[in-house]
Amino acid sequence: MNPMPDARDRVRGTLPMTVHLHLSGMLHAAVVRSPVAHGELRGVDATAAHAVPGVVAVLTAVDLPGPVPHFGDATDDQPVLATDRVRYAGEPVALVVAEDEHAAAAAAAAVELDVDVLPHVTDADEALAPEAPLVHPGGNVLRAWTLRHGDPEAALATADRVYDDVYESPPAAHVPMEPHVAAAEWTDEALTVWTSTQSPHVVRETLAAAFALPVEHVRVCALNVGGAYGAKVVTTIEPLAALAARHVGRPVRLRLDRAEVFHTLVKHAARVRIRTGVRNDGRIVARLIDVVWNAGAYATNSESAAGYGMLRAPGPYDVPNVAVTSTAVFTNTVPAGPFRGAMTSQLCWAYESQMDDIAADLGIDPVRLREINLLRDGSVYPTGEVMHDLHYDELLAVLRRELAAIDVEPVRPGHARGQGLALMIKSTLTPSHSECRLRACADGTYELHTASVEIGQGAHATLRALAAAELGTTPERVVVYQPDTAEAPYDSMTASSRTTFAMGSAVQDAARQVRQALAAGRTPPFEVIGSWTGDGGLDALDEHGQGPASTHWHQGGVAVEVDVDLETGRITVVRAAGACYAGRVVSPVRVAHQNEGGMIFALGPALFEELGLRDGLITNPNLSDYSLPSFRDVPRMRSAAVEAPGADLHGVGEMTVPPTAPAIGNAVRAACGVRLRRLPMHPERVLRAILERAEEVPA
Repeated sequence: MNPMPDARDRVRGTLPMTVHLHLSGMLHAAVVRSPVAHGELRGVDATAAHAVPGVVAVLTAVDLPGPVPHFGDATDDQPVLATDRVRYAGEPVALVVAEDEHAAAAAAAAVELDVDVLPHVTDADEALAPEAPLVHPGGNVLRAWTLRHGDPEAALATADRVYDDVYESPPAAHVPMEPHVAAAEWTDEALTVWTSTQSPHVVRETLAAAFALPVEHVRVCALNVGGAYGAKVVTTIEPLAALAARHVGRPVRLRLDRAEVFHTLVKHAARVRIRTGVRNDGRIVARLIDVVWNAGAYATNSESAAGYGMLRAPGPYDVPNVAVTSTAVFTNTVPAGPFRGAMTSQLCWAYESQMDDIAADLGIDPVRLREINLLRDGSVYPTGEVMHDLHYDELLAVLRRELAAIDVEPVRPGHARGQGLALMIKSTLTPSHSECRLRACADGTYELHTASVEIGQGAHATLRALAAAELGTTPERVVVYQPDTAEAPYDSMTASSRTTFAMGSAVQDAARQVRQALAAGRTPPFEVIGSWTGDGGLDALDEHGQGPASTHWHQGGVAVEVDVDLETGRITVVRAAGACYAGRVVSPVRVAHQNEGGMIFALGPALFEELGLRDGLITNPNLSDYSLPSFRDVPRMRSAAVEAPGADLHGVGEMTVPPTAPAIGNAVRAACGVRLRRLPMHPERVLRAILERAEEVPA
């Protein structure tokens, strides 16, 4: 077992975090936000706000000496402060800077906005209609991606049976324990930002572009991050803190409250239509998939995210004829971004739910149907790639074994039990690049600088263990530093389950260089740069989506048994087994934690998490009305990891998240014969389906 080097601080609550940061002379900012989903901004009256004791400044777009900075991922379309138009309820319109957080919040509440309300659209399908209100002048389609392999229309026309279904996933909230928080300080024309982020170098580049600075004039520091789940991959509040600090000439910290976190970034809502052509023996011959993603009011990363969704839509099956259309659409809602298992959970919900329906219709065991169609080494994926290092057969066997090993209580009267499973496939971020700096010190210790962020997943412990093993020393002699772009070379991000493989490979490269230099007689202190690059990805694909799409294809699965209360519709997951393909396991304990944590996390979107909207406003931006899994929802669980001799390291952070919802849905179908095609599977929805089925089935 490789212990977490910061375990004592985590238990004691003394872990350094940005939310606890205090800088000398630091002021505090609060955000004034749009109260409507769409409108013309006519004016901002800050008279009452200026009168609040402790207020230093109130900043609006008209107070800036030049154009309002814009930011984004591939598209810089999001203004730091709204100018003439607001495009979602919660969009920042003004900033209040004060001596303390209480004064800033009180003054922000005193700011009055003059907004002429405009028609709005919150549903992505409705936003595609010709008469829909325009979120941006160029239209509501952000980007449409297409993939074609074989002749899917012809194959569908000749299939013995065709299944045509629509599955829906609503928007959901990440709800990290630590809210978004950032502090900024300017020294002449150089900017330093401390932030709770998963992507220090992405934030650095985004800030440099937004404020027209050379990238070397921007420094980003990340301490331990108190939860993220994708919410902190893209740049969100850092430009606000930087803008405020530049305006007042002092350090400024911005910490969001819980309601503001709900209005900062959400999971992509999605509608997936999936048509599958099958022979009577169960062999899938064609699959046509149309996905519409709700991007929200600004692009964030939705342009590339829709492309990754296109790649993952076919599922882990050897289908010779495939067509996918994946479209990101602007709406007047909170911008959408990465969510643990990004752009995979919504798709897995569709293709794995439909697999069990196909199995039932054909009279084939659901596991057997998957075995007939699984991707295996040598299979050709719909991107044209010849697949290798696939282990779905082992995953299926492991899932069945592990679920059977969990004891459960007998079923009660008025309840029904059923079992279900689901598999997933997920590309990783490609292309991507990771570098690290490894210093050999005169006292025999080593200092490792990376931009990989510690979010509680044990990234630093894993990187320390990999470095120590390659150096031939103990992990205690390797010190891993928190990310600081002044010291840590470039890394794409801590996301997409890439850190163990990508940064781990860079660390191993650096450690080999140090070991070889020491063996050759070089005397410390000295340092080296280790690197790893993964080529391919969306930019390498042709117009039909053909090409090298992913460095790795992540593989995982979940099997569950559920108990359904036939009187109330309440679903209880009584046992669950999760498994991933890990290549080579560095820490069995941390792999188990990821598998188990992924299943627990996924219970929420599966059973009760959903952001409600009324007139474009989120109706439940708090932890009283937005339900999260609790200890009482956690089933008896087992975890397993499949390994292969000589294999690469594989990330395991998300492999049990996407298959959890369809596994539960399949188990509900097995228990009481109803198929739910919209998440979450809350009791009212389940009970309605049970009652409707009872009316359809003859007595």
